[in-house]
Amino acid sequence: QVQLAESGGGLVQAGGSLRLSCEASGRAFSTYSMGWFRRAPGAGREFVAAISPSSMTTYYGDSVKGRFAISRDNAKNTVYLEMNRLKPEDTAVYYCAASDTGTVVAGWSQYAYWGQGTQVTVSS
Repeated sequence: QVQLAESGGGLVQAGGSLRLSCEASGRAFSTYSMGWFRRAPGAGREFVAAISPSSMTTYYGDSVKGRFAISRDNAKNTVYLEMNRLKPEDTAVYYCAASDTGTVVAGWSQYAYWGQGTQVTVSS
């Protein structure tokens, strides 16, 4: 089992940057694919980015492609989401999640473990 804890959210002006972190505890972090999702007020869960266990493969949602970057440090049991050129529509609660499929996946149902989320608010 994996426990996940996100940090790094906050309030930022449009055009600014934030870096989210998600630290995992438990066994075998390096065997999990990791993903970031978000949920804006009144909206459903949206896929943001995912990364394979070895970092060899990454995948992004269309709305963040070219602005966000996912990375991981298996030695620190941590996955990151670097968010640049933020827009008000990026405002949401951001969740990290772990998948034991061993491959990059975008479907939320393929992630077995979830963090509590961290709020990101982008002001215009």
